[in-house]
Amino acid sequence: MANEKFMKTMQPDAELGAVIGNEPVARPTAVKKIWDYIKKNGLQDKVNKRNINADEKLLKVFGGKKQVTMFELAGILGKHLK
Repeated sequence: MANEKFMKTMQPDAELGAVIGNEPVARPTAVKKIWDYIKKNGLQDKVNKRNINADEKLLKVFGGKKQVTMFELAGILGKHLK
């Protein structure tokens, strides 16, 4: 039962959609897409790999925070998926 909820497709809001696209996605797919974006744009902190530095688009997703940890990422994404 819990796995069905986890795999349910959800609609990204405008901020997240600007990063991963506007198609409905399952949560694991959203996480993968945001990591692809982070790696493609070199946003993983060079010193502490657990930190993600925000660019212009991620600043909106992160609620204005310039840096978040990878552990915060899932919770942040949850706020942008409906």
